[in-house]
Amino acid sequence: MAKHKIVTTDTEIDRAIERARLLPREPRVTAVEYRKGPGLDLFILKMSDGHRHVVPREDLQGLQSATKEQVARVEIIGYGTGLHWPALNLDHYVPSLLRRVYGNKMWMAEIGRSGGSVKSAAKKKAARVNGLKGGRPRQQEVAATGD
Repeated sequence: MAKHKIVTTDTEIDRAIERARLLPREPRVTAVEYRKGPGLDLFILKMSDGHRHVVPREDLQGLQSATKEQVARVEIIGYGTGLHWPALNLDHYVPSLLRRVYGNKMWMAEIGRSGGSVKSAAKKKAARVNGLKGGRPRQQEVAATGD
């Protein structure tokens, strides 16, 4: 089976950028701040509507093996509709980031799986409280009651 290569011309890119410029109601990124430090590794997106959106770096597909210097060099492209990391040849679409879509379907599924396996003091405490209430019902009990 032959694979098809999609080629986007400069003219098509220029038209897309012009369309993005003409989207006045869509919030766009006006500034990006990268905060790194002990226990802190995130982007703060300052939006054209005055809001701020925080994105943890580890959630963004393509930034896991990058150095902090590569990650910090982010550019705003497409009149605020995209973020670009030149050293990594990586782009993210801002409207997707605002919907908390940080990568492709497989990437997002992995984030969901890892979120369920997180162990924290709050999760441990909630499990103990549930245990005092009788815990999760056993499967045979659920089947017997018809729920």
